Amino acid sequence: MSGSLTLPMLALILFCVLAETAREVCFKQAASENALLSALTKPITWLGIGFWAVELLAWTAVLEHVPLSIAFPLMALSYVVIVFAGALIFKENINLRHATGVFLVTAGVACVGVTGL
Repeated sequence: MSGSLTLPMLALILFCVLAETAREVCFKQAASENALLSALTKPITWLGIGFWAVELLAWTAVLEHVPLSIAFPLMALSYVVIVFAGALIFKENINLRHATGVFLVTAGVACVGVTGL
C-alpha cells in the first residue's frame, strides 16, 4: 500500500459515495409504516441492496490501495451528498444548523483529502 491517494482511487471513493447515496435514496423511497414486510416486496428495496453489493466490491478495491485512515474519512462525503439528495428528491428541509454541520463535514473531508495526496 502506497499510503497516498491516487486519482483513480479518489474516483473509486467518489463512486462509493454515489452508490451509498443511491442505496439510501432507494431505502427511503421503499420505507413505509410496516417497513420490513412492505419494503421486502418492493423492487426499489432490491435495487438499494444491489447498490450496497456494488459498493461493497468497490470499497474493498479501495481498501487494497488506500490507507483506511484516509479512505474512511473521505466516505463522510456521503453524509453531505445524502443531505442534498434528501432535500432535492424528498423536499426535506435544511436549516442553518444542519447546513453548518454539512459545511464542517465537507471541510474535514477536504483536510483529509489534502493529507492523502
